[in-house]
Amino acid sequence: MTPVKPRRRYDSARRAEQARQTRNAIIETARQLFLRDGFAGTTIAAIAAEARVSVETIYKAFGGKPGLVRAICTAALAGEGTVPAETRSDQLQLHEPDPRKIIRGWGELTVEVAPRISPIMLLVRSAAAADPEMAGLLAEVDAARLSRMTANASNLAAAGHLSPDITIEQAGEVMWMYSSPELYELLVLKRGWPSGRYGAFIAEAMIAALLPPEPPAARYAAKRPG
Repeated sequence: MTPVKPRRRYDSARRAEQARQTRNAIIETARQLFLRDGFAGTTIAAIAAEARVSVETIYKAFGGKPGLVRAICTAALAGEGTVPAETRSDQLQLHEPDPRKIIRGWGELTVEVAPRISPIMLLVRSAAAADPEMAGLLAEVDAARLSRMTANASNLAAAGHLSPDITIEQAGEVMWMYSSPELYELLVLKRGWPSGRYGAFIAEAMIAALLPPEPPAARYAAKRPG
């Protein structure tokens, strides 16, 4: 009797799905414990016990706490739903001709992503003072965010949207600042701003900083009912 190949393919897919679920459970457990107990106060053993996996499984998959934090950041930056936030941003820039709608779309994505990534990055910032690995991770994530924002600025410039009195480098730095966990900490965590207000503020501030002034006729048309 010949082997039933579809059964083996099914078993392989099932194992892959189980591995994905286990990985996601470890990441979410680590996120919760890091936020509750701090980076130094959370052990791999505690994460393993809470996630109901072995310590060896975590080390094999993530290589320790820095690798776990990287995985948490990656998951947070993906946002909600099945399409990662960065992919949605890329599609918005590709298909939307109005730069103000693009930037307001970024504000909406910020509302989605910032509550997920900023508390973790603030935790990393605190740990970085005493932990060289966390200091390196903080610098790595900051540099990656600046690179991403500079790429967004370059896209605006290539489409003819960027104000002539600001360079691509400067525009990238402006967006890097407005996407920083420190700003989220000041306005949302310390001042209690609702996430919608925070996202709208970021969008309108970036529009003012990055784009040429909108012609009066265009402003009137945008505000006119109907």
